[in-house]
Amino acid sequence: MSWLHRLRALLHLPRTLRWRLFLILYAGLAAAHVLSFAVLFAERTMSAKATMLTTLEYDVATSIALLDRLPEAERAQWLPMLARRNYRYELGPGLPGRPELSARATEIADTINAAVGSRFPVRVDNIPGEREHLQAHVTLSDGSQVTIDILPQLMPLASWLPYVLAAQLLLLLLFTWLAVRLAIRPLLRFANAAEALDPSGKASRLAEGGPTEVAYAARAFNAMRDRIAHYLEERVQILAAISHDLQTPITRMKLRAEMAEESPEKDKLIADLSEIELLVREGVAYARSAHGDAEKPARIDIGSFVESLAFDYQDTGKSVRCAGLADTVVTTRPHALRRILTNLVDNALKFAGAAEIEVRRTAEGGIAIAVLDEGPGIPPDQLEAVLQPFYRLEQSRNRDTGGTGLGLAIAHQLALAIGGTLTLGNRPQGGLRAEVRFG
Repeated sequence: MSWLHRLRALLHLPRTLRWRLFLILYAGLAAAHVLSFAVLFAERTMSAKATMLTTLEYDVATSIALLDRLPEAERAQWLPMLARRNYRYELGPGLPGRPELSARATEIADTINAAVGSRFPVRVDNIPGEREHLQAHVTLSDGSQVTIDILPQLMPLASWLPYVLAAQLLLLLLFTWLAVRLAIRPLLRFANAAEALDPSGKASRLAEGGPTEVAYAARAFNAMRDRIAHYLEERVQILAAISHDLQTPITRMKLRAEMAEESPEKDKLIADLSEIELLVREGVAYARSAHGDAEKPARIDIGSFVESLAFDYQDTGKSVRCAGLADTVVTTRPHALRRILTNLVDNALKFAGAAEIEVRRTAEGGIAIAVLDEGPGIPPDQLEAVLQPFYRLEQSRNRDTGGTGLGLAIAHQLALAIGGTLTLGNRPQGGLRAEVRFG
């Protein structure tokens, strides 16, 4: 694992593009801003230090020369007038200290020595304490001592400037978030449009406004959607034409076969022609299933709807029963829903001999209709594959029982067309559970 992955795992950074762009932009802008502030602070510190040392050099030289010329009795009254914010003058030897000096203290000592050291002896000591404290001891020409008490204090920036920096970083945070949100919003619209892509539906087209690049991408997406819709239309037309052209010769061949003398070959030929006819019909049904939303929605009582479907099967002697009927009125496309349930029930009857239809409300407030059977089920690694057209399993749900491999594919397409989903799963006690969710 690279150091970047370790850092992401340590900080639990989100993996969305929005957060990544936000963190990159904000980190760069904030670093540049803090660097500018640091450069300003360093420049002001150097300038303040140079000013302090220059002022100290001239002021100390003048003050020591003045005190040296004054009578000893008058020196005390001049001390308050010579004092400054960072240093003041005292008569006497001052406090005991250590000769060890820091880098800044050495610069101050060199400045004082350069100012008065050529005329008067100077010794600079470091006074122990919580903050830096220096004392320069000067011996005047009459032998008396003057102590320069120094408390170095540099204020290169105003005390309110850190608050301004914090306010600027907060503004950067806000506007970076807004900028990233505006930049990501078209991408989210594209993602939502791609996820809900239904070329055969009546959904509104993606808006082609906004910046030039976004408008161009939206036009390209709409053009792609139109091309897919055109290809689907062509598929339906081709299969419809094939069905129309094949049905007449197939019918003629069946009539001729039925008029032939009774023989095993006749029965096989009629069975083959019936299988071809069924395959053509199912192929057209699958192509048209992508356009299942052409049917107008209607309000139905879902419990009565499913119960009537089960009664139709029971009237023909099929073992189909209902369980947990939900007394709920929903708006859906009833013919498409009936075709879905019919395909699922026929599939259960074909491979298990019996089916059970269960209706319930989902936690999200939708409707779930499950068709249950006690057949051999489907291998878990093929639950998704069986929803593809013309896919047939190698186990018992295959050639021995016949079929075109389109029943589940048609149900899957129609479920999408009515705004729902079809999921398959094996039951713990054995058998298959095919569930349609919508609403």
